Amino acid sequence: MSGGCLGAGSTIRTRIALVYGGVFLVLGALLLLVVNLLVRAGTNGETDAIVARAGGGGGVAVVEAYRIGDDVGRAANEQMLMWSCLSLLVIACGAVVVGWWTAGRVLRPVHEMTARARRLSERNLDERLAVRGPDDELKELGDTIDALLGRLEAAFDSQRRFIANASHELRTPLATQRAAIQIGLDDDCGVRQVLLDTNRHSERLLDGLLLLARGERGLAEREDVPFAEVVTEECEDAVVGGAEHGVVRGSRVLLRQLVRNLVANAVVHNVPGGTVDVRVEGGVLTVVNTGPVVPPDDVEGLFEPFRRGEGRDRTGPGAGLGLSIVRSIAVAHGGSVTAVARGAGEGGGLTVTVTLPVTATRP
Repeated sequence: MSGGCLGAGSTIRTRIALVYGGVFLVLGALLLLVVNLLVRAGTNGETDAIVARAGGGGGVAVVEAYRIGDDVGRAANEQMLMWSCLSLLVIACGAVVVGWWTAGRVLRPVHEMTARARRLSERNLDERLAVRGPDDELKELGDTIDALLGRLEAAFDSQRRFIANASHELRTPLATQRAAIQIGLDDDCGVRQVLLDTNRHSERLLDGLLLLARGERGLAEREDVPFAEVVTEECEDAVVGGAEHGVVRGSRVLLRQLVRNLVANAVVHNVPGGTVDVRVEGGVLTVVNTGPVVPPDDVEGLFEPFRRGEGRDRTGPGAGLGLSIVRSIAVAHGGSVTAVARGAGEGGGLTVTVTLPVTATRP
């Protein structure tokens, strides 16, 4: 009796109970079959002996006695078979109930471990399942998960330290290089502007990578942020829909960066004289722009790091991290990002929608 036969919605507890009842039913049926065969053989022998003693006079009386004995034996066998089957079914149902109760007791530690594991995130990796009880398979599973959490905690701590150190160690040389270029080279030097552009590109790339890493590692602190307010701060022409504004639980700095990157990406990947429409309603931000026609199969790839739109090279103003950062920040806030390519008849470009969970509303 496999889980596939029971369907995807069945639980281990249900399967254990049904297997327990099924095994009992099969074994009970075999036992009753053997008992009935033995009882029938014994009953027939006893009936013959009783009839022989009762019909000693011979003749018609013996024949009638044998007939009555056969009828009595058949009725006894039928009654025994009927009541045996009925009893087997009742006891099998009881076995399923007992199996259900037993499975619940056995699987209770698994449910507790599952509930504790669901509460874990990158912000509380220091917590452990700490399974107590006898040294059995369930305790071994809990200890293994605790060891895994310990390794994850060490990896996250190492990542946080790396990001903090890289933020300082990499910015300082770039700032020094920029100052040296500005001071050491004359304004009319042709190489000066090239070096400054390369330096600024490196700084933008570094800022984007650090912001992407910060978004992917989650939010250490959260606050109530009116999402529409953040959008209008970054884009004054944004259309705010609805009578009430959604409040998002997260980081105001990262949400502003999300809006800034999304709008900047829509402006950069546009055509001369094109348009950018920004609309926010509740926790949903929609940015629509005109631009080159993007094949639908290429849309998902635009969210990958260092992917640029058609015609963009690696020496251009962008670092290829805009939409990657947008998705990373949205996921860190428990939201999602989707993009849909617009056809040539619609002006080309993309329709990008950011959906964030709203914890409250404000007028």
